[in-house]
Amino acid sequence: MHSSTGLLVELGMVLLVLSLLAVLARRLALSPVPLYLLAGLAIGDGGVVPTPAAGEFVEVGASIGVVLLLLALGLQFSYSEFNDSMRRHLPSAGVDFLLNATPGAVAGWLLGLGWTGSLALAGVTWVSSSGIVARLLNDLRRMGNRETPSVLAVLVLEDVAMALYLPLMTILAAGGTWRQAVFGVAAASGALLLAFTASHRLGTSVDRMLAGADTEQLLLRVFGLTLLVAGLFEFANASAAVGAFLVGLVLTGEVAERARQVITPLRDLFAAVFFLAIGFTVDPRDLLPVLPAALLLALVTAGTKVVAGWYAAARDGAGPRGRLRAGTVLIARGEFSLVIIGLTGMAGLLTSLATAYVIVLAVICPLATRFTGIAGPSPAALQPRAVDPV
Repeated sequence: MHSSTGLLVELGMVLLVLSLLAVLARRLALSPVPLYLLAGLAIGDGGVVPTPAAGEFVEVGASIGVVLLLLALGLQFSYSEFNDSMRRHLPSAGVDFLLNATPGAVAGWLLGLGWTGSLALAGVTWVSSSGIVARLLNDLRRMGNRETPSVLAVLVLEDVAMALYLPLMTILAAGGTWRQAVFGVAAASGALLLAFTASHRLGTSVDRMLAGADTEQLLLRVFGLTLLVAGLFEFANASAAVGAFLVGLVLTGEVAERARQVITPLRDLFAAVFFLAIGFTVDPRDLLPVLPAALLLALVTAGTKVVAGWYAAARDGAGPRGRLRAGTVLIARGEFSLVIIGLTGMAGLLTSLATAYVIVLAVICPLATRFTGIAGPSPAALQPRAVDPV
């Protein structure tokens, strides 16, 4: 079969399967994220129905999916409001780091992975998945909830910290010295500071550039600008997700509202591809031997992430239900955890353990956050509702 024909046929089948899974999830009053993840395992490289021709599209589409999910989140908030929230949650970021990086480091030491492996596993257990959390907040209609700014602040602070952690990890994994690692972290810090400053100062100009555009031009300009900024952030060893989030923050008023409308269909398409991609390149047979260790690590770090989210939401004055919602929605680990493992170049135990761990939590998180912290799970919970202030 011609390569382009194979791509079209496989991609069409994949999207139709995702559509059916989304319908099933809605009838069960669940987020479709767990079903997308399991579908990735089933139709990926080692699955029962592999789709190799669609692999390249899935890989690229996954990167776009994360970017669009974070752009949509940024469009919900103003820059000044979120800046205040970020400052208030610096202590939350410290608690999050101590509670969630420590179990990974200890597990790495117990498994004999050495300094580099232990540092990598600490990163894997530390950082939540921005993509999964963003999708869940939207699916469960929690954008206006009292605890949501604290969740977003923790996510963005984690992603900012990754801009410093990833250069450090890259240099150490390549056999570099600590002096080289410190220099790499300093360079990344400078680039990140410059990017934040530029995004804040250029907000008015960006609004003017987009204000008079028709629907087609608005889509092209917002999408193009978001991909450009995300790519520049990634080039500077920062997070593409943070770059996309900042683009959303600088758009305000009518421009932000119109941007949300034109971006939503693209976001939904590529977000589904992102979740599919997590399991797409994984052979399920490689995960079985490490599944008990992954489940134990997932159990411990799900608990520590709930505590961290509870603490962050409490700083914003959320009630007990809101704190629990904040903790459970942060359980998922995802894109950064897999990037970290890729940077180490270490195959075998570490890669299999981290992959199994990410998939376990990516499936558990949507279920936990759906049925925890709400009164009486029902299909109505996934419909638009009044903002819950607690």
